[in-house]
Amino acid sequence: MKLRITTLVAVLMLAATVHAELPSTTDAVVKRALTSGKPTVIDLGARTCIPCKMMAPILESLSTEYRNKANVLFIDVRKDQPAARKFRVQMIPTQVFFNVQGKEVKRHIGAMEKTEIVKELKAAGLR
Repeated sequence: MKLRITTLVAVLMLAATVHAELPSTTDAVVKRALTSGKPTVIDLGARTCIPCKMMAPILESLSTEYRNKANVLFIDVRKDQPAARKFRVQMIPTQVFFNVQGKEVKRHIGAMEKTEIVKELKAAGLR
């Protein structure tokens, strides 16, 4: 238990110092992503939410690593409440995965590890 708390504190400190975060996405960008023929993950959260802050560097890394292969998007639901309603967000962070046809194939609530996100993107058609 002590190791988990120490790890969590280290991750939060790293997230606070790195400031890696995707810009909040617009509805037009979401529409383009869902019609791009690439798998997409949309992380719906808030800049002030601790689990969301933990996700920020992971999402930034995935966005860079899979730039031409998948869409990795972030929506700040505190600033974009219509998006929160559209995607039926009940808790944050929520990740919504879409396949290459733009159809929702998976939904997850809570923080996710990078490996889990990659696994879901592969299931959605990542090549």
